[in-house]
Amino acid sequence: MQEASARPVRKRQARGERRIQQILHAAATVFAEKGYDATSTNAIATEAGISPGSLYQFFANKDEIARALSEYYAGELTRLRAETFDPAGTADADLDGLVESTLASLLEFNLAHPGFKALFARTDMPASLREAVAPAQQVVHAGIVEILVPRFPGRSAEEVDLIATVAIQIVRGMTPLLLDAPDEATRAALAAQLRTAVLSYLRSA
Repeated sequence: MQEASARPVRKRQARGERRIQQILHAAATVFAEKGYDATSTNAIATEAGISPGSLYQFFANKDEIARALSEYYAGELTRLRAETFDPAGTADADLDGLVESTLASLLEFNLAHPGFKALFARTDMPASLREAVAPAQQVVHAGIVEILVPRFPGRSAEEVDLIATVAIQIVRGMTPLLLDAPDEATRAALAAQLRTAVLSYLRSA
């Protein structure tokens, strides 16, 4: 009897999870098209093909959706970091190569996840949005700190943390230009300028 009664519960849970993923996918699409501020829960519901009431069964507001989307991005970034970054080799790695590979990975991630720009690239986030996107932001920050620690052996943890924060802000400020570039040649030229800016900063920090 327990197995029979558990089966409908599992089906409901599976349907609920599919609906959540449907909403998050729709939110990423609308965030990418309209930006966070101009996006409404009604627009997300419309994109998801559901009623606003159905959306509110899972998320109370737009910030909750952004938080869940940020947690998804954090998981994807953590996976990417594990697949592409070897901390053991960082200390002896060439700084130019490290910066180039890191920036390329971040650009590739942004292009593969268009909604991420609305949660990462913005430099004037309101407090509610900063809190909502914290999971993804923290993963990016931790990854950059991990890369920088061997490069600044004489610096305190607080100093390296600050250097990482500034470097990330430089990247964040350029990200919209890179993503909105009209063609690959322009994007490549902008990426080269971004590498130069980040490298110049790190070498003088």
